[in-house]
Amino acid sequence: MARGFKLYLGMLLSAILINPAFSAPVNAGPDGQVRLGEYLAHLGDCIACHTAKDGKSMAGGLGLNTPFGVVYSTNITPDVKNGIGSYSFEQFDRAMRKGVAADGHNLYPAMPYPSFAKTSANDMHALYAYLMHGVEPVSQPNKKNHMQWPFSMRFGLKFWNMVFLDDTPFKANASKSPNWNRGAYIVQGLGHCGSCHTPRGLAFQEKTMTDEGGNGKDFLTGSTIEAWHAVSLRNQWTAPDIAKFLKAGYNSHATAYGTMTEVVHFSTQNFSDSDLSAMGEYLSTLPPNAETSAIKPKTVVKVQDNDLYKTRGGLGYVQFCATCHQVDGRGMDKFFPPLADNSSVQSKDPTSVIHVVLSGWKSVETKLAKRAFGMPNYSGLSDQELAEIVSFVRTKWGNQGDPVTAKEIKKVREDIALKPNEPSKFVVPRFAAMLTRPNADQLIYGMRLMAETKAMLPDHVGDSLTCNSCHLVGGTVAHASPYVGLSALFPSYAPRAGKIIDFKDRVNGCMRRSMNGKVLEKNSREMLAMVAYMDNMKSDVKPGQPIPGRGIGKISHSVIPDVNNGKQVYKDQCAVCHGDNGEGIKRADGSFVFPPLWGNQSFNIGAGIAKTYTAAAFVKSNMPMSNTMSFPLGQGGLTDQQAVDVAAYFTHMPRPDFPDKVKDWPNGGKPDDSRY
Repeated sequence: MARGFKLYLGMLLSAILINPAFSAPVNAGPDGQVRLGEYLAHLGDCIACHTAKDGKSMAGGLGLNTPFGVVYSTNITPDVKNGIGSYSFEQFDRAMRKGVAADGHNLYPAMPYPSFAKTSANDMHALYAYLMHGVEPVSQPNKKNHMQWPFSMRFGLKFWNMVFLDDTPFKANASKSPNWNRGAYIVQGLGHCGSCHTPRGLAFQEKTMTDEGGNGKDFLTGSTIEAWHAVSLRNQWTAPDIAKFLKAGYNSHATAYGTMTEVVHFSTQNFSDSDLSAMGEYLSTLPPNAETSAIKPKTVVKVQDNDLYKTRGGLGYVQFCATCHQVDGRGMDKFFPPLADNSSVQSKDPTSVIHVVLSGWKSVETKLAKRAFGMPNYSGLSDQELAEIVSFVRTKWGNQGDPVTAKEIKKVREDIALKPNEPSKFVVPRFAAMLTRPNADQLIYGMRLMAETKAMLPDHVGDSLTCNSCHLVGGTVAHASPYVGLSALFPSYAPRAGKIIDFKDRVNGCMRRSMNGKVLEKNSREMLAMVAYMDNMKSDVKPGQPIPGRGIGKISHSVIPDVNNGKQVYKDQCAVCHGDNGEGIKRADGSFVFPPLWGNQSFNIGAGIAKTYTAAAFVKSNMPMSNTMSFPLGQGGLTDQQAVDVAAYFTHMPRPDFPDKVKDWPNGGKPDDSRY
C-alpha cells in the first residue's frame, strides 16, 4: 500500500506479499485466506506505512515527505465511510495495480503501484480478504495532502501512468531456479525494492522496473533522495548475509538505519526463511554495478598508530566513535555496527553516513535483538570536524570510500534541517586540539595510557579496568568524572587519607584501588604523561572556580536500595555489556571491551565506586550507554531508585580486598555506604 519516498529511503528492502505456493493454500477456505492475508499485510509493511505515530493501526494519517510536498497515508481499514470498506475486489485490485481509487481519482506514486502491478491474483485476493475481514474498522477521516502546485493537480497522473506504468504481470525466467524466480518476484514486484534503490528519471519515475531489457542495468543500482542514499543492491553480499540482515537487522557488514529499522521491525523479521533465501539468491546473483564492485567485501586491515593518534580525523574517531565501534572499526556483534567493510559507509555517495552522524541512529528491535541501541547525533560538532571523522571512517581499515568535505557536511545538515542542540555549559575538550600543543606526543601518550591502562602498564594494573572505565572518553564527558578543571583542585585535603595530597598522589590512589595495582613513580615517564594530559584537559579553570559537569552527580542516601530489583535491573540493562555474571565482555584477543563489575578482575573494595551511592550516581549519569540519544554516548535513562538498586547489587558482589583499608579515614568521617 502507500508509502512516501522519504519513508522508503535508506531501506535495503521493504516488503513482501507472499505467494500462496510458499505458505497456506488459498483454497483452505475463507479463514485460511484471511490468515494468509494477515501475514501478507505484515510482510507488506502495511502497518508501518498506514499507522500514524500513536495512532490506530491501519487508520492512516502518517505524513510522507516527497520532493513535491507531503502526502498522508490513507485509512485502509474496512470502515465504509473513511476507509476502504466499500471497495469491491475489482476496485481494490485497480488501486493496487493502476493507482486509481474507487471514486476514480489517481493516487500519487508514493504508493508503489507500478511495482504492485506484478502481483499474482492469488496474493491480491488474500490481502483483500484480510483487509476486509481481519482488520478492525476505524472511523478516522483521511488528512488532506499538502502538495505543491502543479503537483496538487492529480489529472497529470493520468498522463504519467500512460508513459511510465507497465502493468505486465511478473514472468518467470525459465532458465533460473524456482528459488531465484521467487526472489525476483518479491524484489521486482510486491517488495517494491526499486522504489528506493533504483535511480529515477526527470519525471521521478523509476528508470526501470526489472533487471531485464535495455535499462535493466539501472535496476537497484542505488538512488539518493531526501538526504538518504539507498545503496546498490546488486551482488553486494552473499545470500546468507542478505537473509540475516533482513531477519535480524544486522550482519557482519552493516546494520539497519533510518527507516529501514522500521521495516525490519514491522516487516522483514517475519519473512519465512524460504523467502529470505529466495531474495538473497536473486540479489546476490545480479551483475554488480560500479558501486558494488568498488565496495565488495575486502580484508579488514589494522589502522596504523600514526593515522589514529597523529591526525585530526583519527583522534576525532578515537574520541567520539571508538567507544562503541572500537579502534579496529569492527564494532560489537549484535550491539554496535562495524564501520570496517561497511557498504553504506563506503558508498560512492556519502549522504547516508553523513545523515546518520548528524541525526543519530537507533538499532532495530527484533526477536533476535530484543534491545535497541542508540547513537546520539553529533550535529554539535563543526562541519570541518565531522568531515575529518567521516573521511577517516570511509578510508581506513581497507575501506574504499572517498574523503568528504566540510561543504558536503553542510549541505546534508541544511537538507535535514535539524533543530540545534540545547547549549551546554560543559565544553567538551577535543583530542584533536592536542596536535597543536608543543608537547603533543606526551599528551597523546598520556591519553593512550588512560584508554589502554592494562595493556600499557601491566606491572601496575592488577585488574582489567582502565582509567577510561570511570573517566569516560578520556575524561571528556560531563558527570563522568571529567578531567576538566580537575588538576586545579590540587593540592587539597583528602578525608580518606586524612592529609593534604597532590595530584600525583590522587592518581596513585586510583592505581591502588580502582586498578587494584601498584603505584607509579612520581617522576616516571608514565606519571608525567598522564598528569600532563589531565592538566591539558583542565582548560583555563582556576582554583575555586565552579566547574560545569564536575564529578558524577549525587543521589540522596534517603533512597533505600532494593537488591532484588537491582538484580533484575542488572539483567535487563547491564548484562548485555558487562556479562551475565559481571565478567565483562572480551574481544577475540582476550582484551576487554567493557570491564568486569565484580570478581578478581574488577576494582577492589577500597575504590570510590565500591561505595553504593557513589556507584549509583555514576550509573544514573552514565549508564547504560547507547540507551538514549544524549550526547556523546547516549548514556543514562535509569531512575534514582533503579540506579541505587543496581549499584547495591553489583557493588556488594565478591571483589578483591584492599589491605590498607585500616588506614583510611584516620580523622573520621567514613561514609555510611563504605564497603568496610
